Amino acid sequence: MGKKRILSGMRPTGKLHLGHYTGALENWVARQDELDTGRKRVFETYFLIADYHSLTTSLETVDIFDCTIDMVTDWLAAGVDPEKSPIFRQSRVKQHTELFLIYAMLITASRLERNPTLKDQVRDLNMEAISYGHLGYPVLQAADILLYKGNIVPVGQDQLPHVEITREIARRFNKQYQHPVLGDVFEEPEPKITKFSRLAGLDGKMKMSKSLGNTIFLSDSPEEVQKKLRKAVTDTQKIRKNDPGRPEVCTVFSYHCKFSDQQRVEQIERDCRSGALGCVDCKKLCATAISEELAPILEKRSEYVARPDMVKEILLTGENRARMVAEETMSQVREAMKIG
Repeated sequence: MGKKRILSGMRPTGKLHLGHYTGALENWVARQDELDTGRKRVFETYFLIADYHSLTTSLETVDIFDCTIDMVTDWLAAGVDPEKSPIFRQSRVKQHTELFLIYAMLITASRLERNPTLKDQVRDLNMEAISYGHLGYPVLQAADILLYKGNIVPVGQDQLPHVEITREIARRFNKQYQHPVLGDVFEEPEPKITKFSRLAGLDGKMKMSKSLGNTIFLSDSPEEVQKKLRKAVTDTQKIRKNDPGRPEVCTVFSYHCKFSDQQRVEQIERDCRSGALGCVDCKKLCATAISEELAPILEKRSEYVARPDMVKEILLTGENRARMVAEETMSQVREAMKIG
């Protein structure tokens, strides 16, 4: 295969926040549009709505379609181009579950129980018991990636163990089953970590989370951004405006590092440390920088919101394209296994 191929996705949780943008979406768009010296695309990109994955933590499905439309609208507004990158629902491409079943035979339960990401989820969600499907989440993720022969996986730091499981499954399949023409059916994918793989929540928690109510949404107006940032956690030792601050422990400064230009960041750091810049003014500057970044997204988003049928058609088209690739892979799998 010539061009590198990327498969990445998100669970359909509705409108996206800045954490999604900096941790994944921004990187998706950059990889989608990356060109080589001959002005040809470096990567083929496929973007997945992981609706089956959402069942691992909640069996509620009433709002999944509406949440999917909201999320895809944000993807499109942020620059995902459906002509370049098929967008599709996992549940509408049945080959995902077929490959998942096969992969489930290639890995032990004890290996999945050692997955540190699973342990973190159980702790964070206060889960008393784990379903078989939740335990096998990385196996379905491996099927998602390898079904499209994905060999580059853009992830946050916390997802690295899942990529390693995908690599192990690919190796195990290739060792067990060889295609009569291709030999190895699957290539082991490589993780690609984004620079800003985590963005702290407004409350200073490790990451933004809708469940914690500490987010700024991509769809937030400048007024909403200003209002939310007023409550953002800063340096707890900087009580009065003229007190010297510690930017390295300030949530708002971490946002400046992402959304303000380098010259502004350096000036804010100096003025914070010297006490020349108070937290109220710093937050106003930060809100302005964030809203400037979001302005073109908001404008484009309003166009898609006004045309919901276009978003649905984009999904249907993407799903047809995804099925063609998925069925080609499954044909190779069945040939290698001499089954099905």
